Amino acid sequence: MLLADVVATSRAVAATRSRKAKVSAVAELLGRLDDAGPDEVATVVSYLAGSLRQRRTGLGWRSLATLPPPAAEPSLTVTGVHEDFDAIAALAGPGSQAARAAAVEALFARATPAEQAWLRGLVTGEVRQGALDALVQEAVAVAGDVPLAAVRRAAMLAGSTVAVATAALTGGAEALAAYGLEVGRPVLPMLASSAPSTAEAMAKAGGGEVALDTKLDGIRIQVHRDGDDVLVATRSLDDITARLPEVVAIARSLPAERFVLDGEAIALDADGRPRPFQETASRTAQASDGRVAVTPYFFDLLHLDGRDLLDSPGAERLAELERLVPEAHRVDRLVTADADAADAFVARVLAAGHEGVVVKNLAAPYDAGRRGAAWVKVKPVLTLDLVVLAVEWGSGRRHGKLSNIHLGARDPESGGFVMLGKTFKGMTDEMLAWQTERFLSLATSRDPYAVQVRPEQVVEVAIDGVQRSTRYPGGVALRFARVVRYRDDKLPVDVDTIDSVRSLLTGTTTTEEDA
Repeated sequence: MLLADVVATSRAVAATRSRKAKVSAVAELLGRLDDAGPDEVATVVSYLAGSLRQRRTGLGWRSLATLPPPAAEPSLTVTGVHEDFDAIAALAGPGSQAARAAAVEALFARATPAEQAWLRGLVTGEVRQGALDALVQEAVAVAGDVPLAAVRRAAMLAGSTVAVATAALTGGAEALAAYGLEVGRPVLPMLASSAPSTAEAMAKAGGGEVALDTKLDGIRIQVHRDGDDVLVATRSLDDITARLPEVVAIARSLPAERFVLDGEAIALDADGRPRPFQETASRTAQASDGRVAVTPYFFDLLHLDGRDLLDSPGAERLAELERLVPEAHRVDRLVTADADAADAFVARVLAAGHEGVVVKNLAAPYDAGRRGAAWVKVKPVLTLDLVVLAVEWGSGRRHGKLSNIHLGARDPESGGFVMLGKTFKGMTDEMLAWQTERFLSLATSRDPYAVQVRPEQVVEVAIDGVQRSTRYPGGVALRFARVVRYRDDKLPVDVDTIDSVRSLLTGTTTTEEDA
């Protein structure tokens, strides 16, 4: 398939706000892949979702700032472009920078003007077409004439839509059904929605008896064991086994041969209180140097010695977890239907220095990759994960520093981000220096007032609430937002959606207050 066909479809998708029309356009292109091999299908699906298949290429905005004159006619194929990026990603060592620049020039010289612009967006994460992964899943279901639920489940168990697209398009529902939980292959983690209070979270989770899990301020981990083989993966499915030997040792000590555990890894001080999140993040980003250790705490069990537990009720999974994992490595938990007991538990969790709780429906299955009402997080201060869209230059003692950040939530419909407000609160001098360097490296344009940036940096902000607003396109604004921390462990696709932010509206009808 020519790359020009993908670019044309991407442009058609970007030109409409109709989700049905977007799905139809992507499905039509996928329908032309009848004779394509699995590798070509995977590449087309990845490109339609706005992503390269290579995790790292060594390329960025600066690498593509100057491009050669474009070709007059389209000649690039999807497979050829993928192979070129494979070769670029493999470059390393002395002379690699010059070789990479030459390879980029050769590739982009064969691209038409439209292809050059689109490929630059693909490399830098700036393809704004509205065809995010969830939408592409819908298109795969249409093109393959298979149930959407089957595509979603297979993608969650395989860890990506790209992995199951060929099965859906060539083997139908039967091929998708072959995807199951496989020990050693990470699945997308189940996620939690938010509520402002414990009582509201308990009601949202279904009412009645629920489990309240301590919410640790650590790094999400998924631990797979098959005999002596242990895999530790992050929430984004990256393999960090070699960095966490202490977690591997604990996994090997458990009385079972095959299992999949979900939990958190966290650095604690001598009194057992959590150390600053930055220390946990730094420690899990590199091999142990012996100075900072992390401790794993598990809260769910997805597989045990040949038995998949994904579809089992939460209460059954937790009972099996208690039999497998000693109390010292399980999150502190309370099972109750009593609101007063729940509030007392939350107070104890906060006094111990933890973030809050996650309220869980005990009848719900493990819904991999989904954020719904079965798990609901509650923090004493409501926080959101958002992406930075632009940054304003500071004044006074902040002169010369990038200060006031523009905050955006993800919009699944458009494939972009919706601005919710700004904040310069909560920033230390060290953070100001860091973010000035960081956001200048992400700059797409700048003027004396502000710097527009690629939406790549995730930031966690605390807010006092959400209110209606006519100032911002999403119709809502954040109240008194302040920076908690920057989240380098999360990607823009992980940030809160505009719909989840709107769900926090308290009914206030105010209007123009900025964050």
